[in-house]
Amino acid sequence: QVQLVESGGGLVQAGGSLRLSCAPSGGSVSSYAMGWFRQVPGKQREFVAAFSWLGGRQFYGDSAKGRFTISRDDAKNTLDLQMNNLKPEDTAVYYCAAALPRNRTPADYYSALKYDHWGQGTQVTVSS
Repeated sequence: QVQLVESGGGLVQAGGSLRLSCAPSGGSVSSYAMGWFRQVPGKQREFVAAFSWLGGRQFYGDSAKGRFTISRDDAKNTLDLQMNNLKPEDTAVYYCAAALPRNRTPADYYSALKYDHWGQGTQVTVSS
């Protein structure tokens, strides 16, 4: 079973940047549809961005559009999330997720229920 390991979280000032990385052990990033979600205490897990299995499309949540970029590096076997112009409201635990490449509609990428594997999460804290 694939295990997802996130890295790259930390503390940054507002306006700064962070790059998160997700590495699947026991699997290949090119074998899954993959995405990033985030969660703050007391709230539901929120979709951030996703990368389609065939690599042809990227999907972004409203909070990520224009500031975050998702990418997949097949050679390094990682899924990355470049986050620029960070805001205090971006503070959350960020989770990497992977889904088996069954038939997926674009809407499936936005739903946490449509992912099969999850990482442990990495904390991102943005100070004002």
